[in-house]
Amino acid sequence: MAGEMCPSPNIPAQWPMMGTVGDDGVGSVPQLLCSCPPTASRGGHWGAWMPSTISAFEGTCVSIPCRFDFPDELRPAVVHGVWYFNSPYPKNYPPVVFKSRTQVVHESFQGRSRLLGDLGLRNCTLLLSTLSPELGGKYYFRGDLGGYNQYTFSEHSVLDIVNTPNIVVPPEVVAGTEVEVSCMVPDNCPELRPELSWLGHEGLGEPTVLGRLREDEGTWVQVSLLHFVPTREANGHRLGCQAAFPNTTLQFEGYASLDVKYPPVIVEMNSSVEAIEGSHVSLVCGADSNPPPLLTWMRDGMVLREAVAESLYLDLEEVTPGEDGVYACLAENAYGQDNRTVELSVMYAPWKPTVNGTVVAVEGETVSILCSTQSNPDPILTIFKEKQILATVIYETQLQLELPAVTPEDDGEYWCVAENQYGQRATAFNLSVEFAPIILLESHCAAARDTVQCLCVVKSNPEPSVAFELPSRNVTVNETEREFVYSERSGLLLTSILTIRGQAQAPPRVICTSRNLYGTQSLELPFQGAHRLMWAKIGPVGAVVAFAILIAIVCYITQTRRKKNVTESPSFSGGDNPHVLYSPEFRISGAPDKYESREVSTRDCH
Repeated sequence: MAGEMCPSPNIPAQWPMMGTVGDDGVGSVPQLLCSCPPTASRGGHWGAWMPSTISAFEGTCVSIPCRFDFPDELRPAVVHGVWYFNSPYPKNYPPVVFKSRTQVVHESFQGRSRLLGDLGLRNCTLLLSTLSPELGGKYYFRGDLGGYNQYTFSEHSVLDIVNTPNIVVPPEVVAGTEVEVSCMVPDNCPELRPELSWLGHEGLGEPTVLGRLREDEGTWVQVSLLHFVPTREANGHRLGCQAAFPNTTLQFEGYASLDVKYPPVIVEMNSSVEAIEGSHVSLVCGADSNPPPLLTWMRDGMVLREAVAESLYLDLEEVTPGEDGVYACLAENAYGQDNRTVELSVMYAPWKPTVNGTVVAVEGETVSILCSTQSNPDPILTIFKEKQILATVIYETQLQLELPAVTPEDDGEYWCVAENQYGQRATAFNLSVEFAPIILLESHCAAARDTVQCLCVVKSNPEPSVAFELPSRNVTVNETEREFVYSERSGLLLTSILTIRGQAQAPPRVICTSRNLYGTQSLELPFQGAHRLMWAKIGPVGAVVAFAILIAIVCYITQTRRKKNVTESPSFSGGDNPHVLYSPEFRISGAPDKYESREVSTRDCH
């Protein structure tokens, strides 16, 4: 047949013909009267060839290519044929689509069917026009060679009436990788040729129209290809294809949504987070990806929570300073990964300061004390003594106190205080300065009636020993002589009181001596008060009498010691000699409410 392009029956005919692209972007297609099945074999067998399936748009036409064969020995004068719909058996009275003998057809096919092929040339190609959905189904051909030589071929063609173009998208579309999307429509109507155009392809790429292509079974399709490199923004994009038939109102559209695969990008995450100790903190991580990502919250390489989701929360209840740090969110799928970090800063009051350094020093040494703490934000650190600030630092966690050469005045209690806007904590520490005894100027003697009291106030560290010396008689009394000496310590001060009672008013000469491992100091105690005037008034005669009395007192103390050493008794009994007592009348700050009184006696001293 003129214009017919028929491939060899032994060679598959896939995409054998391609049209050219016109200026309007629509491919011009070669005109073809019919498509050719493989030549039927000559050899005396009944057989037919036609496509198993064929498609056409509603309202258009379709040419069903068909060839048949029969035994050569029959040699019919005329060959007739019948097309049946949905059944090959005449006894079932199937609808007649076409009949060459009578031209009598079923009402559904009246004016819609005609034979394109020449039955004498064993070509049974059928043309159906003005297609409607009820014409979709199976079509069978029956050869009629006269008499009993009639044969209904089991081979048949299924007609599919379509309304939308077929958009073919690759099974996997990956962002950044070029993709080819095709639009395919049936082109099996020789009277109407479709023209293809793309819808919604702006920004994706320009279409390439391949033209009219032949399929394996002799049917034809019109194909248009769209090449583009998709982005993540193209995911879910609705891409359409339109098939229009010139000089008609027939127009068909089909759409496909792009499923673009792309790696995760974290699009939602907390900025730096500040939280007060004990409060609730919620960290969120959200990622955009296709398919959905596996989200993982991590800290210091440890997985805290993970899930396949578009967003994932990490809830921290009653946060502690130990949860302060950097948290990482990892988003990953089969196409890549992304990660970001967020820093959580837990704000809290200072911890109780710790003090390291010298707590005991010898006078003149250098003392270094370090006070440290932890807090967020960093604290103000202050070291003070008796409300006097000695050192301070702002927004630091450590404070060094340097005392180049300590003195006894540096001895005492110190405080290290740490504070920020969330609270204050303090630690007390003591610095003990060791030094030689210092007899203070308030040390003195005083006489009242028949009693003499000598007060020796000593400042030292460690505690010193104190002795009272009466040089006129070479007699020394210390705090072990509790019948005569009372001692009391308060802090660095040691107060010792020597109390003697006699009938005379002559003040003795008394020397206080104090010593510890760092040194010794002695001081002759001055007499204070009205008794100095009285001493001046008694004159030389009184002085002799007073001196005699003093000698008697000294002798009394000496005799008492001797007796004590012999008897080891804490008290003595005697006759009418003067008594020596602890006086309940002399008081110092911090002394007990009552002094213990013990009575002793002595003999005459010759």
